[in-house]
Amino acid sequence: MPAEGSKSSNADTCPLGDLSAFLLQQFDHQSMGQRGESMNSELPAIGKISPEVFRDYVYPHLGAVNDNVLVGPQSGVDIAITRIAPGIVMATTTDPVFVVPQYGWERAAWFAVHILASDAATSGIQPSLMTVDFNLPLSITTQEFHSLWQGFAKTCADIGISVISGHTARYEGCNYPMIGGATVMSIGAEEQYVTTAMAKQGDVVLCTKGAAIEATGLFAATFPDYIRRSLGEDVYLAADALFEKMSVVEDAMAAASVGVREKGVTAMHDATECGVVGGVYELAEASHLGVTLYDDQVLVRPEVAAVAKLVDIDPLIAISEGSLLLTVRPTYVDAVTKALAARGISVAAIGEMTDPSAGMWRVHNNGQKPLIHPRVDPFWEAFGRTAEREG
Repeated sequence: MPAEGSKSSNADTCPLGDLSAFLLQQFDHQSMGQRGESMNSELPAIGKISPEVFRDYVYPHLGAVNDNVLVGPQSGVDIAITRIAPGIVMATTTDPVFVVPQYGWERAAWFAVHILASDAATSGIQPSLMTVDFNLPLSITTQEFHSLWQGFAKTCADIGISVISGHTARYEGCNYPMIGGATVMSIGAEEQYVTTAMAKQGDVVLCTKGAAIEATGLFAATFPDYIRRSLGEDVYLAADALFEKMSVVEDAMAAASVGVREKGVTAMHDATECGVVGGVYELAEASHLGVTLYDDQVLVRPEVAAVAKLVDIDPLIAISEGSLLLTVRPTYVDAVTKALAARGISVAAIGEMTDPSAGMWRVHNNGQKPLIHPRVDPFWEAFGRTAEREG
């Protein structure tokens, strides 16, 4: 990316208190949503708009009509699909550039790129192109930007993404962790893509890596002394190693290599906000199906269980970038499982898609209860609370 001429600054970057404040703001926003205060047609105080705001103000006001847009903006669907030539489509997704300097510039850049690329990979088509806009804070130095961009470009190259255009500048009022935005594109055959809305009745629901991967990895990366002191060196090292698992790019590409739609994978979704439970609910809702989630089948790694108990969160509803949820035609489950295992990616069957009239259910210890979207992810409050205490 071309670096524009800008003022130099030696200000400190993103102290832990600033990150804590940001996370607590997210928790406050989610809490309002749980009370019903933001789940209407008003803009939220902070954070992502509700489905109602999208419905009333964004959709269907989408500019010119274009018959080549096969999948446009939809609530709960992370990618768009556009036909760019006969039989060829481009999957696109746009998200903020999320950078946390205290993870170290290389790790922060790796995480930023994989957040962006993971949604694109759930299309089943290899991410290959990116445009990126950096609205940098005045506090960033030339050397810091150099380190950030070197890590960013290397991660793109490792995935196979070419950066094709962008914008880079420092501006008043910009601050970590949201320092811009990017669009990732994947180009492939029209019959190759899937979306979260394409699951089918009878599909088996699989989950890679297990629950609360991101929650655990971020706690270890941000509070290493606290995790070491409370849980010991071995648990800390295992939890910290999950940071590099916070991506579904490899998972999605391995699963899609078996086949898509009737030949294998019908839908994919990364379990971010509200974790495995929230992600399974969103898959069923987008596909207009019922679902049965078997809680006991969801892998909870020992280090995840230890960290979750320490910070008092339910791992099944905690943020989990890196956990790929996918629905698969029953006859292809073994092939998809083997393809993932060949890449060293653990996977478990955790549910099944059912007739919509059957509803959504969670089964645990031979009992069951309705599957309800958690709305509020416990990670935010727990992380902010820990940051205030340890910062």
